[in-house]
Amino acid sequence: MEKIASFTIDHIKLQPGVYVSRKDHIGSETVTTFDIRMTSPNEEPVMNTAEMHTIEHLGATYLRNHAEWKDRVVYFGPMGCRTGFYLLLAGDLESKDIVSLVTGMYEFVRDYDGEIPGATAKDCGNYLDQNLPMANFLANKYLNNVLYGISEDRLIYPQ
Repeated sequence: MEKIASFTIDHIKLQPGVYVSRKDHIGSETVTTFDIRMTSPNEEPVMNTAEMHTIEHLGATYLRNHAEWKDRVVYFGPMGCRTGFYLLLAGDLESKDIVSLVTGMYEFVRDYDGEIPGATAKDCGNYLDQNLPMANFLANKYLNNVLYGISEDRLIYPQ
């Protein structure tokens, strides 16, 4: 079997950033998968599931309500390794194209202090596994350490 694209990235060199993971062509359409890497793989502790779950709920809510991007959002969800998220958008895009979108999403998560959307037994399969204070904290950390003033080396996978 061929190694899948995400396993060909050098996770020793990989640092937090916003990267194009892959581009898939479906008929005449392109879907771009972004690697929203929040922690340094194999260097920092991974995020706990509760705060990742909260970021997922808030991030998906923000993205699917965004005036400009909502019709292009295919998926937003956590990586199994718990070091970040995948964002799939319709279109042939580059990382620089979505920095403002991702920054807005993390500002929304950082500043959110209400009831977590979809965090009820009726709406979610694991609604009690949430941690809003840690989601706020991690969003703020990602904004300050990565997104605000993001450098080119955090937009293109390391070689």
